[in-house]
Amino acid sequence: MLRAILGIGMTAVMLWAGMAAAQQQSWVQVEAQPTLAEAEVRASAYAAAFPDVVGYRLGSRWYGIALGPYSPDEAAERLADLRRENLIPRDSYVSDGTNFREQFWPVGAPQAAPLATPLAPDAPVDVAPLEPEVSAEVVPESASPEALIAEPETIVAEETPAQARAAEAALTLEERQELQRALQWDGFYTAGIDGAFGPGTRNSMAAYQTAMGLEPTGVLTTRQRDTLVTNWRLDVAEYGFETVSETESGIEITLPIGLVQFDHYEPPFVHYTPKTEGGMKVILISQPGDRAALYGLYDILQTLTIIPTTGERSRTERSFEINGASASTQSYAFAETRAGLVKGYILVWPPDQADQAARVLGQMKTSFRAVGNRALDPGMVPMTDATRRGLLAGLELRRPKSTGSGFYVDTSGRVLTTAEAVAHCGRITLDGVTEAQVTHTDTATGIALLTPNTPLAPPAVAGFQTATDRIGSEVAVAGYSYGDSLPAPVITFGVLEDVQGLNGETGVKRLGISTLPGDAGGPVLDGTGAVLGLLLPRARDPARVLPGGVEFVASGTVLAQVLGTQGIAAVDAKANGALAPEDLTRKATGMTVLVSCWE
Repeated sequence: MLRAILGIGMTAVMLWAGMAAAQQQSWVQVEAQPTLAEAEVRASAYAAAFPDVVGYRLGSRWYGIALGPYSPDEAAERLADLRRENLIPRDSYVSDGTNFREQFWPVGAPQAAPLATPLAPDAPVDVAPLEPEVSAEVVPESASPEALIAEPETIVAEETPAQARAAEAALTLEERQELQRALQWDGFYTAGIDGAFGPGTRNSMAAYQTAMGLEPTGVLTTRQRDTLVTNWRLDVAEYGFETVSETESGIEITLPIGLVQFDHYEPPFVHYTPKTEGGMKVILISQPGDRAALYGLYDILQTLTIIPTTGERSRTERSFEINGASASTQSYAFAETRAGLVKGYILVWPPDQADQAARVLGQMKTSFRAVGNRALDPGMVPMTDATRRGLLAGLELRRPKSTGSGFYVDTSGRVLTTAEAVAHCGRITLDGVTEAQVTHTDTATGIALLTPNTPLAPPAVAGFQTATDRIGSEVAVAGYSYGDSLPAPVITFGVLEDVQGLNGETGVKRLGISTLPGDAGGPVLDGTGAVLGLLLPRARDPARVLPGGVEFVASGTVLAQVLGTQGIAAVDAKANGALAPEDLTRKATGMTVLVSCWE
């Protein structure tokens, strides 16, 4: 009888030990799918790469795919390793299996979930009687049966809401704030980190429980808190967030030092490059300047390859935000001006790191602040004049596929140019910044009319010649001969040789002048600053190659007719006699526009 009691006791010990071991199991949960069919497809894909894939229905009616089981320490280490190698999604996390229900993977696996709520220590255990065994072991008759049964390990059942509240009440302020930070990290909490568990925190806890397939009580149990905070700590350790006090630039900001590293200064930028190939990058902005400098920076940044052309933009008198998104690059830029300084930051990331970038950007936005009255010294590193002028050191400019010239014809900023300059363009800009649309093309003359997406206030508008042409008089062509390499148009001087084409064509004039392809579309002015025509592209006829210095112009009469069809009255020039060369140059420069054609 004593041996039978001892056998029952040992069986109970083994049962409780099994429960304790199950209670210590953890999994790396990698995905959840809304249907069983989708979950089985994804589980099969993971099974091709990992030998320990399991799948369980979740309490939220979703289907979870996990790796394991492991010990809690092994699960944390496994999660970190797989994330580091980019083998699992960035939002994978360690789960204790509390929300696992029926198992669906591997297919044909026993339909039992991990032991989520163990039996209480005093629950009855149904154990079949054991046959007495013969043993040479001598048991003292004075020993009581209870003394011979090992004490099983105590296992705490999942807490009730009342028990969870009691455990929660024992948390320190720091632990409560840590819990709020973990909820905030996962996107469930958006209020301040104050350690006070008001309605906002309660709702975020309930939302977290719902997402995990748990009963949304609004009070996390000890185990749920531990899982949430442990996963948050693993994430934070991977990102390596640190508050960076950048003394040279006068900026303080929290950066993911686990992902990026300081590389170099090139005013007005501080470059942080990715630690792994294809990762995100951070650029801090620091320069002297007021609103004009801020607006200039806003325009310049949008010419960079790291700022895609699509995405929301907003600008106020004191700050701006730029969101860029393309198939290959996403970015966010912010800058503000205060006390004569412009400071800000840029985050650039590949689209497949959107979740990771959202967390990084959240930290940067809430932590960024300008400190002191210092900006990057433009002379701290050697730069060429062109680099300093453009403030583009270390950054690649987005290049148009072609450029041409044009000129303003009314006070709202509409522009005449050649049809060839804007053919087959995905996007058109004026002076590299303002986007414009082709609103009319005259196929007979090869002239196109551009209208800016937002009205402009041009420095000068073309006034068309009313005086009679004088063959042999000096003329000037204003054009962007070298595209966007120079900040202003080039003025090229020549002679009006005829008021018709080589075959007597009307509506064109012939010049004796040497121009470049980028000049086409630019205005041709007489000595008074009046526009007598638009420079046409050189004809591409391999059977007839004209000698150098022969160019043709669409006459002012033709241009006025094209404008008239669009309800635009050509402005007559006011004849005030011949202009000094510098005045003519100033007038030509004010009306001439760089027309850029983009993919």
